Amino acid sequence: MIQLISARRFHGLIALLAFVLLGIAFYMEYEMGLEPCPLCMLQRIMFFGVGLVSLLSALTASVKVRKVSASLVVVLSLLGAALAIRHLYLQHLPAEQLPACLPGLSYMFDVFPWQEIMQAMIMGTGECGDVVWTFLGLSIPAWTLVAFVGMAIVNACIAMMVKKTTSFP
Repeated sequence: MIQLISARRFHGLIALLAFVLLGIAFYMEYEMGLEPCPLCMLQRIMFFGVGLVSLLSALTASVKVRKVSASLVVVLSLLGAALAIRHLYLQHLPAEQLPACLPGLSYMFDVFPWQEIMQAMIMGTGECGDVVWTFLGLSIPAWTLVAFVGMAIVNACIAMMVKKTTSFP
């Protein structure tokens, strides 16, 4: 029986989805004027990682690479989901409980050590609490959470189904 949906095709679709989501993020930034906060930037990095690993898996014929890629995408997706959950948490805090706003990242890269920059990015800042756009009642980090969870589930299934004697190539 010919399999129409293979792990390679799934990874190709996931890579396409990740890069389309990045394209939407850049459209929102440069065309709509929505300035990304530090947590948004980290979520973009996770989408780029998911896209890159998925593309590598889609382009290779190695079952071993595909299984490792699927596992790596699960990890990256879960990290991205954790960042999105933190972002949603900050969006639901009262204004007086939000962390302080920080200077721009370009200034921080010039002045602060990278450890402090990473800590500030992961913990989020005051601007991470702003809901600047919604679609169907969900904010940007809520939609990224949906995407990351979906990617993690699909890749967990791929990692479990891909075997040395594969019927799910």
